[in-house]
Amino acid sequence: MEPTLLKSAYLDYLRRHGHAPKTVFAFADAQGITEGEFYRHYASFAVIDRETWADFGREARDQAAQEPAWQGYGAREKLLAFYYTLLEILKNNRSFVLLTLGRSQRRQPALVPKVLNQFESEFKGFVQELLHEGRATGEVASRPFLQDGYGRIFLRQLQFILLFFVRDESANFERTDAAVEKAVTLSFDLVGRNTFDSALDFGRFLLHKHS
Repeated sequence: MEPTLLKSAYLDYLRRHGHAPKTVFAFADAQGITEGEFYRHYASFAVIDRETWADFGREARDQAAQEPAWQGYGAREKLLAFYYTLLEILKNNRSFVLLTLGRSQRRQPALVPKVLNQFESEFKGFVQELLHEGRATGEVASRPFLQDGYGRIFLRQLQFILLFFVRDESANFERTDAAVEKAVTLSFDLVGRNTFDSALDFGRFLLHKHS
């Protein structure tokens, strides 16, 4: 059985039953394959969960980048386009989202869900590309030492948005859309040029003048 078909069958089981299969043997048997054949592709159901989240991220990035206006977007607009595309994907897979994120939060509410590990790793690479573009255009301030921590800002933002979506009960998840707009605006206010940078420039000017 192809890995993609196996993954599809597993996700269908989750949607229909509201939980993962009790055992790999029972699931494999229902698919007409051996337990060993399942393990040739996946070490556990948790691996499929992590891979599915990574698929969501890749699909969102690919779809957003196919928009005709993408090439003209700045870093902020590209991140917004990614998030809005991702939310559409998550809306169509909300049962999976609630099962995987909800389960992780019940077990370890203070920790980053392990199911997001692969997804977040690839998201960090995507954000680094956006920040690099932003520095080249002046949309993102170049701050030696401080800019090394920018990635953590956007990672926390991602986690906030995902958990906000999990808890959102508004019609068509409109509150999550609004949260995305506000969160992205705040993050780019923080990494863009602001009063802090003007103060640094002024300090450098004074030091240079008296040196």
